[in-house]
Amino acid sequence: MSYQNIEELIDRKPQLAVCKPDIVQFCDALIECYQNNGKVIVCGNGGSCSDAGHIVGELMKSFRKKRALTEQLKERLSSFGGMELASKLQTPLRAIDLTAMTALNTAIANDIDPNCVYAQQVIGLADPGDVFIGISTSGKSKSVHFAAIAAKAMGSILIGFTGMDGAEMRKSGIYDVLIRIPESITFRIQEEHISVYHAVCADTESTLFPE
Repeated sequence: MSYQNIEELIDRKPQLAVCKPDIVQFCDALIECYQNNGKVIVCGNGGSCSDAGHIVGELMKSFRKKRALTEQLKERLSSFGGMELASKLQTPLRAIDLTAMTALNTAIANDIDPNCVYAQQVIGLADPGDVFIGISTSGKSKSVHFAAIAAKAMGSILIGFTGMDGAEMRKSGIYDVLIRIPESITFRIQEEHISVYHAVCADTESTLFPE
């Protein structure tokens, strides 16, 4: 399996070499998930909320490579009058941003508990073999931790993104892969999180959509 983009990332940012084994494991988990028709579920708060949406954006449409629909799907779309759709739509890698469900999240926060906004969705959406990605620069986000527990109970593979300390994410021991960026300042952790998931999304796409 090729990890060209991960290798390039480490060449550009040697400080991330300590994270390389975990980054590769993350990439392998994504590829296996999609090969088995699974999906990715992502959540985070604040800047990490934006990262959750960013990851989903790279997965649900073409990122660096073209992802034409299958000929069978093109024919089905065309048979219902969707010729233009058949020429424009792209093959997605299924992913859900839990932070984007505004009405549902506010209902859960109001009726159950604000810290359960993601966990409640995970119980409803996660299947065995799915990949759950929890992002918390401090490692202390209770809503992300609760969601991770729910995802583990549902049989999902757990990927964590955090900083050097990792706090509760590290101490919980429930993550299959925990990417701990060797930084302690929030914005610097976030900058490296972006670099990591971009490289992994690119290598996942290259593997699943070979030319």
